[in-house]
Amino acid sequence: MIQRRDYGEVVKLAMDTIWTNKLRSALTILGIVIGVSVVITISSFVNGFQSKINESVSSLGTGIIWAFRLDVFTFGRLPTEMLQRKELTYDDAMAMKDLPHVKAVTAGLRLFNPNFGVGTYAVKYKDRQVKNTILEGDMASVKDVYDLDLKEGRWFSEVDDQNRSNVVVLGYDTAKELFGDESAMLKEVTVEGQLFTVVGVAGQRKGSIGGQNPEDNIVMFPYWTFKKLHPEMKDNWISAKATSEEAVPTAMDEMRELLRRRRKVPFNKPDNFAIFRTDAIADFWNQITAGFFVFMFAVTSVGLLVGGIGVMNIMLVSVTERTKEIGVRKAIGARKRDVLFQFTLEAMTLTGVGGVIGILIGAFFTLLLRTLTPIPAAMSFGWAAFGFSTAIGIGLIFGIYPAYKAAKLDPIVALRYE
Repeated sequence: MIQRRDYGEVVKLAMDTIWTNKLRSALTILGIVIGVSVVITISSFVNGFQSKINESVSSLGTGIIWAFRLDVFTFGRLPTEMLQRKELTYDDAMAMKDLPHVKAVTAGLRLFNPNFGVGTYAVKYKDRQVKNTILEGDMASVKDVYDLDLKEGRWFSEVDDQNRSNVVVLGYDTAKELFGDESAMLKEVTVEGQLFTVVGVAGQRKGSIGGQNPEDNIVMFPYWTFKKLHPEMKDNWISAKATSEEAVPTAMDEMRELLRRRRKVPFNKPDNFAIFRTDAIADFWNQITAGFFVFMFAVTSVGLLVGGIGVMNIMLVSVTERTKEIGVRKAIGARKRDVLFQFTLEAMTLTGVGGVIGILIGAFFTLLLRTLTPIPAAMSFGWAAFGFSTAIGIGLIFGIYPAYKAAKLDPIVALRYE
C-alpha cells in the first residue's frame, strides 16, 4: 500500500488499474485517441501540403513580380470596383522593360479553367489528342522571366511574335501524350482547327499538389499569334523579373509608380490594379490551410471533451470502488495530498496512454497518405508533442475533481464502506 509520494509505484498502480479493466479503459480513452489521431493526421497532411506549395513557388524562380487588374489571391466575392477595372495592356508591359530594377518582363494571355487550374482545350496530332490543355500567349521574354528550360528545340523569338508566325512550344506532358518517344520538332499540331508548327518542347516542371503539374499540359504561342487566334482576349497578366531578389521591393515600387501614371490614378486614390510577388501564393494557401486547422481543432475539441468526460466518469466510479482502500491508506498515515496526487496521476496516465495510441494511429494514417497520395505527408514532432501534452492536460483537468473527492473522504466512514 502506497503511503507517500512514490512516483514509480503510483504509475505502476495506475497501469495495473488500466490493465485490469482493459475494456473499460479502452472505452474511456476512445475520445482522447480520436482527438489526438485527428491532430496528427491533419497536421501531417497540412505539413505535406505546405511543402508542395513551397516547392511549386520555388520552381517559379526567384525575383518574380506579377501585375494584374485584380487581386486574385483573396477570399470571397470581389468588390464591384475591382471587377470594373480596366485591363492591363501589352504596352504597359513594354513600358516596364526600361525600369532600372526590372531585368525582364512579359505580358501573357491564358485560356484555362480558373476553378481547377487546368485547361479546357484539345490539341491534336494525326489520330492522337490530348485534352484539358492550357493555351497561353506570351512574349518571347517569358523564358527569361521564369527561367524556363527546354527539353528540345527553341523558344519562339521576337521575330516570330512580330510576324504572328504559327509556331508553338509544347509543354512536357502535351508533347509526351502526342508524340511519345518521338521528336516533336517541326511537327504540325492542330489547335482550334488551325495548324501550328512545333519549334520547342518545355522541360518538365516540378509536381504540383495533385501529382502531375497542370503547367506541363500547355501550348505556348507567341503573344500576337495568340491574339490572332483569340482577338477578344484583353486581360493581360504581366510577369516581371527583378534584377535580384533584394531588388524586388524596389522593382515593385517602380512598377506601381509606372502603372499609376499610365492609368492616371490620382495621388489621393488607391491603386486600380494589383502588384504581388510569389510569396502571395504561399500566403494565399496559408489562409486555406488555416481552415484545415480550424476544422482540426473543432473535431479534436469534441473528441477530447468526450474523452475528458469519460475519464471523469470512470475515475468517479474508481473512487467509489476503492473507498475502503482509501480509508486504509488514510488510517496508516496517507495525507489528503497523497491521495489527491495518486488519483490525479492515475487519470493523467490513463489519458497519456490514449495520447500515445492516438499518435501511433496518426502515424499510421500519415504513412497511408504518403503511400496512396502524391502529398508527402510528414509528421511534426511539435504537433505530436502538442497532442500528447493535451491528452495529459485533459487527464489533469477532468481527473482533479474525482481525486479531490477521494482525498476528502473521512477515513472512518471509508473503512466502514462495503
